[in-house]
Amino acid sequence: MIRLLCLVAVLVLACAAPAAAHNVSAGADLRIAQTIAGMEVTVVVKGTTRVPGPLRIGVIAFEPVTGPPIELAVRSVEDGRTVTGVARPALRDPQYTALRVERTGPHELTLRAGSEVAVVPFRVLVERGSGVEFLIYGGFSVAGLLLVGGLLTGALSRPGRAMAVSGGAAVGVTVAVMAIVFEPMLPAGPPDGAAPAVTSQAGGRPFVQGQVRTVPARPIPGEEFTVRVDLVDGSTGRPVDDLAVHHEALAHVVVTSEDGRFLRHVHPLRTAPGRLEVRLRADRPGAYLTHVELEREDSGGQLLTGRFSIGGEEDTDPGGGSARAGIADGADDATADVDGGATPDGRDPTAPPRTQPAVPVAGRPTTVELDTTGPVRPWLGMSGHLIIRSQDGDFLGHVHEMGSGGSRLRFTFSFPEPGRYLAWAQYALADRIVTVPFTVDVSESVQ
Repeated sequence: MIRLLCLVAVLVLACAAPAAAHNVSAGADLRIAQTIAGMEVTVVVKGTTRVPGPLRIGVIAFEPVTGPPIELAVRSVEDGRTVTGVARPALRDPQYTALRVERTGPHELTLRAGSEVAVVPFRVLVERGSGVEFLIYGGFSVAGLLLVGGLLTGALSRPGRAMAVSGGAAVGVTVAVMAIVFEPMLPAGPPDGAAPAVTSQAGGRPFVQGQVRTVPARPIPGEEFTVRVDLVDGSTGRPVDDLAVHHEALAHVVVTSEDGRFLRHVHPLRTAPGRLEVRLRADRPGAYLTHVELEREDSGGQLLTGRFSIGGEEDTDPGGGSARAGIADGADDATADVDGGATPDGRDPTAPPRTQPAVPVAGRPTTVELDTTGPVRPWLGMSGHLIIRSQDGDFLGHVHEMGSGGSRLRFTFSFPEPGRYLAWAQYALADRIVTVPFTVDVSESVQ
């Protein structure tokens, strides 16, 4: 019997599929932020459990919807089959549009709103039945049949054969029970539709080579322009089209004016392999900085930078450098995003963020704390974001709220060097994204 049990254990382990190269989860929702037609939205592709079957797609808005409906098209990369529909962004629970997909594997989701188009690659994944399940159901089925056979054999006065058949039933039960015991210890196999496992390069894939520019090269104040990011692999020269979705976006683009009086935290559209674009508008002439956060699969996080100028006379406002500044298209003062009045417990939500210690020290953790103006809902998978830029623009940091809960947000950040930093705390309410600008003066570490 011991030999039998060992054989069963070996069979169970042999039937287990190797772990996938990446943590691919079938049935999970895909959430990806997009800045399209002037709207900040999150597109949700619900996980599906079977193919052929429905693929449900919805669009969540974070500000009142002024743009057109979003046209949807889902295309199978393998056979070209395309299905279409329309999604209307909603501030709260979206109305999902069901598009029928016929197979698992690589697909493209095309989003079209007005004249803007994005093409998002994704995979339709469905859980695959495992060999362990076959052993469990097969073992119990065989055991049931053999038990019936043993009873019939015994009834015909053939005890020796009845004992043999009953022993076979015991083996079937043992196989099934051992499979149940060992199943939680075994790695899950890749789902149907997962990308083929590939051998990673030593140290992972290299960073991308990126070019950040604007179209036109020198935008005009008040007119729309495009921030374009072109990505190539330095070793092959080919477009990089394997960006990983991180914090619910293919990339995070932060555009700030040099004086800190303009901030836009947006999420570009993939318009072609290796190309990301987002449209913006800025009323103030002067110098601007672009920071692009992205992550390539099997590589690390990366920050690309660029600089451009908005045409016209340079702004000589003596308040330059102050973080009390306009941050949205046409806004003159970021505090316009913060409601007045005290909270129910008497706190003043318009008070500037607080730091602990009061004077941060370079190289040591600092806690940044602020009160919100109402119930916060997740944006980009987080309850709050803190963007910090050195005054010269050479450094940019982006951290997330610590999961404190309630209406008080807390962030922890270590400033790399002494000096003045421009900072913006962001969070989402039911109908808008609030941005709170402020400055932080950091002292030198005293040994």
